[in-house]
Amino acid sequence: MAASILSIGTAVPQARVSQRAARDVFAEQPGLSRITQRLIHAAFDASAIDHRNTVLSDLVAAVEEGRRDASPDDPPAGSSPVIQAPSTGDRNDVYIQLAPPLFAEASAQALAEASVSPADVTHVVTVSCTGMFAPGPDFRVVKDLGLSPAVERYHIGFMGCAAALPGLRAAARICAAQPEAVVLVAAAELCTLHIRSSEDPQQIVAASVFADGAAAAVVSARSFGAGPRLELDRFRTVLTSEGESEMVWTIGDEGFDMVLTAEVPRIIGREIRDAVGAFLGEDEPDVWAVHPGGRSVLDRVEAGLALDPAALDASRDVLRRQGNMSSATILFILRDLLHDGLDHGARIAALAFGPGLTVESALLTRVPGRA
Repeated sequence: MAASILSIGTAVPQARVSQRAARDVFAEQPGLSRITQRLIHAAFDASAIDHRNTVLSDLVAAVEEGRRDASPDDPPAGSSPVIQAPSTGDRNDVYIQLAPPLFAEASAQALAEASVSPADVTHVVTVSCTGMFAPGPDFRVVKDLGLSPAVERYHIGFMGCAAALPGLRAAARICAAQPEAVVLVAAAELCTLHIRSSEDPQQIVAASVFADGAAAAVVSARSFGAGPRLELDRFRTVLTSEGESEMVWTIGDEGFDMVLTAEVPRIIGREIRDAVGAFLGEDEPDVWAVHPGGRSVLDRVEAGLALDPAALDASRDVLRRQGNMSSATILFILRDLLHDGLDHGARIAALAFGPGLTVESALLTRVPGRA
């Protein structure tokens, strides 16, 4: 049997804020020009996001202090609390504290849904780009879930929003080499740790789309439980001809600095047909799972591949409900499709985009559960 995703678990921070409330908090920060305030309103309103989950305590405090979440016609509730600008070290300390519980929650859910015990897991692949420490998330997953101390561990770091697909690819390669392997692939991102009040248009875009969340997949060629699964058919990586400086993730003194220019969706729109056409060949996917880096990215993919607007419904729905959780987001979409009641043998094309500009692709087949 081919390596398959047997289950996908998800987890998000408890705090959930509406996009309108977050927009108002950011627009009302001190020292912003009217032009910047208009840019903030435009970016947040065009995002196609309704709500996001966050660990950002000052943003949560601002919303809970009586922001205008009840009606857009309400008068301002007074000056917003100032969004703090802690050092990168302080932000990373929060990541060390709060990311491991999300890794563990999503992973435990995935194991339970696959009817896989912690003792069955042979390999762990963790994915994250929003914090770092050692021993890292791979170590914490083993300890927090009570996995065998002999479990092989790998960590994929700083590959951005596309990294979960290489994580799944690594799991599939492991299963091909070791047919008895059971691989836990876990991605967790605390993107909102790094957003801040700014007049920089790129920081404004980042503040308008990024969110926090975790997801984990159990991958194996073995049979567990009776639920549906997603066979991992094949993968492909393509570097676009341009875009190396258009999507950049570096470490600054006040958090990680995200460069995400307006050229990113345009480059994707220009090059997506060639990248995907070479990957799919004669295969015709029944449904698409596309990482929603933002609404404009989905729009460009839809136009570039001449897709029916309904083809990206699952991707747009996750964007609307959760925002862009970087690498974890594509797993949220695949979880929805795993449980969506698609026909036997339905083909799913998954796409995600990362720094480089990198296009990661995967083709999956949904196999229904056993009666």
